[in-house]
Amino acid sequence: MTGAFSGLRVIDTTHVLAGPYASYQLALLGAEVIKLEAPNDPDQARFNGTDRDLVRAAMGTAFLAQGAGKKTLALDLKSEAGRDALLKLAETADVFVENYRPGAFTDLGLSYEDLAAVNPRLIYCSVSAFGATGPRQHQTGYDNIIQAFSGIMDMTGHGDDRPLKCGAPVVDYATGLTAAFAISAALFQRERTGKGQNIEVSMLDVAMTLMTTPATDFLWTGKHPKAKGNSYAFATLGMYQAADEPLMIAASNLRQQRRLWVGLGREDLVKTDNLARIDDYKTEHAVLASIIETMPAAYWEEFFNERRVPASRIRRLEEALQDPQAEARAQFLKLADPSGRLEGLRVPSVAFRMSASDTGVNLPPQEVGAHTADILRSIGLGNDEIEALCLAGLALQAAQPTCRETAAQ
Repeated sequence: MTGAFSGLRVIDTTHVLAGPYASYQLALLGAEVIKLEAPNDPDQARFNGTDRDLVRAAMGTAFLAQGAGKKTLALDLKSEAGRDALLKLAETADVFVENYRPGAFTDLGLSYEDLAAVNPRLIYCSVSAFGATGPRQHQTGYDNIIQAFSGIMDMTGHGDDRPLKCGAPVVDYATGLTAAFAISAALFQRERTGKGQNIEVSMLDVAMTLMTTPATDFLWTGKHPKAKGNSYAFATLGMYQAADEPLMIAASNLRQQRRLWVGLGREDLVKTDNLARIDDYKTEHAVLASIIETMPAAYWEEFFNERRVPASRIRRLEEALQDPQAEARAQFLKLADPSGRLEGLRVPSVAFRMSASDTGVNLPPQEVGAHTADILRSIGLGNDEIEALCLAGLALQAAQPTCRETAAQ
């Protein structure tokens, strides 16, 4: 089998998390992804992570997380030669992705219209914080800023006036998945029309879709959602302290809450409608808390799941990654690296399985500009042109010998 996007060429000019994650999804589905970076100002994610040796080598774990399966190209797009090379490369591409401030690529002469002029079939995807329209279009932002702006932080926490951001960069990764989905839809449409198109993805728009349920409720009732910590409207849905550690229970619907109370020998608390459950919250919560605290969380996890009531101990990441279920799903791929530096690196795969196509990547994350000469040669540039582009403004000394030596071959 081959990947669903095998044969597609993607130019990835993105940085940090959201944009690179979008192109990484395409790489996992078999696309050839070329990550383009400024030689003297590469992706800042390369310098983020807890392994300082990797950070010093511009290979931080924030970059490794979505850098596998991508060839790397170093070009100075502020130079005429660099822009000309990109336009020539765009002639051969199917998808172009960028996530700089709206207008930045237009100023460089690399807008959708510019690239579509040389390749009308190109799918051009722009990702930004607030979008390309509206009064805030020129504001920049990251995951934490969008969480703060969108209301996500305000309704996260324990209602003690100390808003919390989500522990994981959920807006970044949701934006990456949204962009990948939009690109997939555009590629499908291109099969019918033969034409490319411009896609614009806003992190704020994505964050607001993550707020779909509370936003819809507010727009109808005018009632602001409140931070409730780990509690819900139903007492049988939330976190409780077991004898040793916390436990999350999710007896959400009427069938599940019946199974919970019957299993605990409290048939008297079974309700036949959800409004009654809301009205009796305090009584149900007090009873359930007094029961759960008598036994360890592992006991209750097994007890409830055997009765088809969803429940889980509060696991740390280490335990979750080592759980047999996680291993059975093979969500993280182990990569081989001939250089030895990243041998055995585990990176995330797609969050779905396909019966008729492969998913995954084999190429480990690469240093800045590792494939520059090969890529430029593939679009018809000669050795002298490649040599000039490789040396122009190249500040990362580690990339220089690779480019020079390859150009001379």
